[in-house]
Amino acid sequence: MSRGHMQIGEVAARTELSLRTIRHYEETGLVSPSARSQGGFRLYTEADVARLMVIRRMKPLGFTLDQMRELLAATDRLDSGEELPVAERAELLGRIRAFEQDAQRAVADLRIRLARAEEFAATLRERLPQDATAP
Repeated sequence: MSRGHMQIGEVAARTELSLRTIRHYEETGLVSPSARSQGGFRLYTEADVARLMVIRRMKPLGFTLDQMRELLAATDRLDSGEELPVAERAELLGRIRAFEQDAQRAVADLRIRLARAEEFAATLRERLPQDATAP
């Protein structure tokens, strides 16, 4: 394995994603291994891990694969190192801003859902006997 590359197992451990999930994201075009070993094994870089972490963070917020693809395309374009026309750069930043706002709304919704779940757990706890030896 060349220096700076990781096999899929290490990437799975670092991202807390399953091998199957990483392969699925590859099949759907969200991430591609940066290289292949002589034996044909997928090899990933730190940039690939960072990309997978973006995907992992978007998933619980309810973003679709198409939305993930759109955000990654925008960030890829901004990070390309090319001098972008002012209008294109503004449009890409506007897309990212919209994703950030959607993420903030999803986080607020999750906070509400968590509070309700905690209230429910507390209600159940109150119904239980306080004596630890009680059935």
